[in-house]
Amino acid sequence: MNEGSIEQLKRIVGAHHVITDPDLCSSYETDWTGRFHARAAAVVRPGDSGAVAAVVSWCDAHSVPVVPQGGNTGLVGGSIPTDGGIVLSLRRLDSIGDVDDSSGQVTVGAGVTLGALQARLTGSQWEFGVDLGSRDSATIGGLVATNAAGARAGLLGSMRAQVAGLEAVLADGRVIGQLGGLAKDNTGYDLSSLLVGSEGTLGVVTQARLRLVRVPAHRLASLIGMPSMEAAISLVQRLRARFGGIEAADFLLGAGLELVCEQLQLPSPFATTPAVVLVVAFAGREEPAADLLNELAELDALAAVDATTRAAFWRYREGLGEAISRIGTPHKLDVCVPMSELADMPQRIAETVAYSEPAAVVHLFGHLAEGNLHINVTGLEPDDVRVDDELLRLVASVGGSISAEHGVGRAKTVHVGLTRTPAEQAVYRAIKYALDPGATLNPGVLIPVPRRGHSRTGTTVRRGIYEIGDDRQRKHNGGGESRG
Repeated sequence: MNEGSIEQLKRIVGAHHVITDPDLCSSYETDWTGRFHARAAAVVRPGDSGAVAAVVSWCDAHSVPVVPQGGNTGLVGGSIPTDGGIVLSLRRLDSIGDVDDSSGQVTVGAGVTLGALQARLTGSQWEFGVDLGSRDSATIGGLVATNAAGARAGLLGSMRAQVAGLEAVLADGRVIGQLGGLAKDNTGYDLSSLLVGSEGTLGVVTQARLRLVRVPAHRLASLIGMPSMEAAISLVQRLRARFGGIEAADFLLGAGLELVCEQLQLPSPFATTPAVVLVVAFAGREEPAADLLNELAELDALAAVDATTRAAFWRYREGLGEAISRIGTPHKLDVCVPMSELADMPQRIAETVAYSEPAAVVHLFGHLAEGNLHINVTGLEPDDVRVDDELLRLVASVGGSISAEHGVGRAKTVHVGLTRTPAEQAVYRAIKYALDPGATLNPGVLIPVPRRGHSRTGTTVRRGIYEIGDDRQRKHNGGGESRG
């Protein structure tokens, strides 16, 4: 982009809100892991939906790529700029409307952080159903874009379940959306649901109408040491069947507990480090049943009902990502596997990594109740994707998903063919280019950018997309070999 283009953007949003200084741009150009980085031609910070529409429309008309960005807490390179493009920072869209007690809903700007929304709701009868360790940085727009979930998804669902309506800007600057939050409205296609999880490739979310849930009268959290993954799964299933009210059931391995205690200077909660550590949260209208407390007392477990101690328990799990990043730049994979496969996955993951790169170290944690594993591998070069490829193939081979809640981003675009058929990917492309013919919005995320000289819908491009996939997909594409 030349100076004339920068000046035009400044006229749209104001000179103070177009950043080109490399030092000031740097925090927008590297992702949360430190693994993905690219230079932005500028960082543009619109203050309302109208300014977003004007910026996006100008970029589309001038073939300037646009990468929407919220808190930049992504882990798969999905919010990192494309060289020559702009970062469209949505942090100034930070309004929070009044809570509608009659519907249990609130309308918020895309730049509102999860933590800010939680703070606004504190003291009311309402809370938000999604919670994440990155709550103080992650924005509502980003959570919508990735269909984020977090620890409570097993009970309350992912972001898609929390969204009652969206406002968004299309690539040509048109504004679409319904923010009325009606309980029933089946008029036409559900565009809001389409935008949730689209990772900024179809439109730029500017506002969200969110469903809230009532604050439970009582909460209990328990930190439980277990001898194996199989035993941990069995316990959670038994507790859920017998008592219900489990709003979260996360796990980390014993080595992870030792790492987080060492790096964050936390006291060890157990006399002897267990093989698996569970953090189980219960919520309900009634006080925890005596039978539940008795069962927990028979385990290697700690339990608490006060908010301070419950937060301290969660620090062991939520702090592990920070602890891992302190010892090296991790390769992060967010996957989901069938519950029937979950117990064996830690061992199979460790064996896969050891075979591909013996010096690498696996750090595993996740949301046990949903079969959602967060695989972190240290000791690899940032651009060495061999281990990533083998692990994603392993997950796909057991019927799992290569992207559970962090999105596909740029890191896993080439792996989409592992779990999506050629026909499904063709539909993705058709939707993408119907709404964004110029590939202005987040190019290269979820859908590969077509090679020069190839049609966006032709066979040649499809072969490029399915370079990694199962045998049926490679056969469909003329038998070409996988790069993996």
